[in-house]
Amino acid sequence: MKKLIIIMAVIMAIFIALVVITNIQQKQNVEGNPFGKDKLHPETQKQLEDPLYQNIITPNQLEEDLAAGETKTIYFYSSTCPACKQTSPVVVPMAEEMGIDMELYNLEEFKAGWNVYGIRSTPTFIHFVDGKEVERLENYHEDQSVYTDWFEKVKETPSE
Repeated sequence: MKKLIIIMAVIMAIFIALVVITNIQQKQNVEGNPFGKDKLHPETQKQLEDPLYQNIITPNQLEEDLAAGETKTIYFYSSTCPACKQTSPVVVPMAEEMGIDMELYNLEEFKAGWNVYGIRSTPTFIHFVDGKEVERLENYHEDQSVYTDWFEKVKETPSE
């Protein structure tokens, strides 16, 4: 009986040690992240060093910018979305080449954005002029010209 208690105590100690180590590693991984959160979804953690996912905007910043009447192009994506993972390598460089400052809003980390901005699916792109939505593009498109055409329209949209 004593051996069984000792074995159970060792197993519990190992389990607790693993939990503590995992928590420490997660905190180190997310330290200084652009989301301003202590815990991030594992898929978001994988994207922290990815150059495609660097121009992040937080909900508070987007709210402030829109309230101030700024013009913004926002890419609403989810770090767990397969369609977004196909779309990002196409649209992020494309927007940059076209001179569009497209900011990324991660709906996996900021779930309230689904309702606040009426997002029905990811990826979704919204262009705001003077703080108001004027253009929207939803879903993955295999034909890259759909994105090119949308970005061209966004560039031509005058401020009010």
